[in-house]
Amino acid sequence: MTVSYQQQLDAKIARITTQFSAFEPPALEVFASPEAHFRMRAEFRIWHTDDDMFYAMFERDADKQHKTVVRIDEFPIADQKINDLMPILLNTLKTERVLSQRLFEIDFLATLSGEMLVTLIYHRKLDEEWEAAARTLADQLKIKIIGRSRGQKIVLSEDYVVETLKVFDQEYHYKQIESSFTQPNAQVCQKMLEWACNAAKGTDGDLLELYCGNGNFTLPLSRHFNRVLATELAKPSVYAAQWNCERNNIDNIQVARLSAEEFTEAYTGQRQFRRLEEANIHLNEYQFNTVFVDPPRAGIDDDTLKLLSGFERILYISCNPDTLKDNLEILCQTHRIEKFALFDQFPYTHHVESGVLLIKK
Repeated sequence: MTVSYQQQLDAKIARITTQFSAFEPPALEVFASPEAHFRMRAEFRIWHTDDDMFYAMFERDADKQHKTVVRIDEFPIADQKINDLMPILLNTLKTERVLSQRLFEIDFLATLSGEMLVTLIYHRKLDEEWEAAARTLADQLKIKIIGRSRGQKIVLSEDYVVETLKVFDQEYHYKQIESSFTQPNAQVCQKMLEWACNAAKGTDGDLLELYCGNGNFTLPLSRHFNRVLATELAKPSVYAAQWNCERNNIDNIQVARLSAEEFTEAYTGQRQFRRLEEANIHLNEYQFNTVFVDPPRAGIDDDTLKLLSGFERILYISCNPDTLKDNLEILCQTHRIEKFALFDQFPYTHHVESGVLLIKK
């Protein structure tokens, strides 16, 4: 039986409501996704036959021991621009042996603002002939192209796109680097940013953000605080966050290349980090009253949870309800849930993004 979008969303709402009922949260705010063309990234294997090649994905059997190749001619969950490009790109590649030979995978990265980056991944070394043909293809289709093979990355123009997201009446521009993490559902992402900004209204002082990525939340949240210190460990994301601050003319944000665990050690005086000194970041100058966290699926480590418990307000975006529940078992000893939200970033899957605003008791 085919399950409609609303049915699968209702099932997620029921699951989250039941899972978190013990915390007695307020009414769940639900932010739905468009039912189609919502995903800004798509990755496909390229399957070769004697006289053809096509986009492919793999479907596992019930016992998960075997995989079946599934031909993909269209991908309705992906952005419309990706769907429009897919057949045009494939047909053009088929006519150029130097571009199709041992082509293994194609990755698409699109933006609401109209840019498209395509990564062509090969099981062979790429040479000058490939580069010349790829440049012609990029010009013809008006896209950015990256070529990859083992030990090779050939960037023909740029290895990023610039996304524009609107938060209420303000536009923000984000550098999104190929193979770095970005929110896949841009339209739901805009709803998440607006929810976070609403949750931050009426605060004062400074904001600490852990796991800031490319500054997705950092930029719009900065309007609600005197100063922001954002931390992120991955170098490409730190670079992108700094670029995004400059591109958007925001000057009250500092970005520190630290993991959440390292920040906890620095803030509690257990360790000193040259990275903070080199960036001219002095933790004692901040007056933090709010912390924003968007951790990986594993959730937040015990030492960082202990640190968070001392903040007046905690804004928590979670991509894993199970680790969120575990973390709330600790945080709700000192805080109560003021706002609770569900963001359907990944329709037609079991994945759920949640938002929680915690206020100190």
